[in-house]
Amino acid sequence: MLEQNGVVVMPTDTLYGIVGRAQNISVVERIYKMRKRASDKPCIVLIGDINETKKFSVNLSEEQKNVIKNCIVSTSIILDCPDNSFAYLHRGTKTLAFRIPLNQDLQNFLLKTGPLIAPSANPEGLPPAKNIAEAKKYFGNMVDLYLNGGEIVGKASKVIKLHKDGSVSIIRE
Repeated sequence: MLEQNGVVVMPTDTLYGIVGRAQNISVVERIYKMRKRASDKPCIVLIGDINETKKFSVNLSEEQKNVIKNCIVSTSIILDCPDNSFAYLHRGTKTLAFRIPLNQDLQNFLLKTGPLIAPSANPEGLPPAKNIAEAKKYFGNMVDLYLNGGEIVGKASKVIKLHKDGSVSIIRE
């Protein structure tokens, strides 16, 4: 479904996400519309490994690579992305947030599908869906596929800004 540019609600490493291919502008815009997400608010991109950032013209310094290797689980890392061809993702911030899930199966899945935009499965301002029934109440038939992972009561990822010199600013605990 994802390869056909569909939108899927599925478990991620933190919460249920409403996911689609991050490199497809129409998929990204569809997810923004479905979630009623503020148009100036970027989403997190799930990737299978750190080399996937290159697909978004993000070049990492050695200091950044060292920090990422030691990064804790469920941390989304904001990196500079000055390439305007990705404005549909960075929404004018010229930064993108990436997260590599700890789960190896999910990493392998992401390496097959490519990077996925992955905001939580809820309309803006409402609580994240804890199960598929809640997600279906939010999105109904607007979603192409629902993958049931049971009840998920997680929390959103920690978000940090990783600067070129390797220093870190905490954005969300």
